[in-house]
Amino acid sequence: MLKLSEILVANQELEGFDELVPIIQNIARDGERFFRMDVKPPFPDTPENWEDRLEAAFSGLVR
Repeated sequence: MLKLSEILVANQELEGFDELVPIIQNIARDGERFFRMDVKPPFPDTPENWEDRLEAAFSGLVR
């Protein structure tokens, strides 16, 4: 199971929420089956519905 905190630690160069979404999509495309949102992304532009947006990106609902 991949955790959001692990993704954020591995990608410390990210400057905003919109840069995180394609990383989540790529991880899902690479075959990861489970994703846990254990922390809130620390970006000032993180939207209120961040969990829904990341879940949609992981499940392939966002292109």
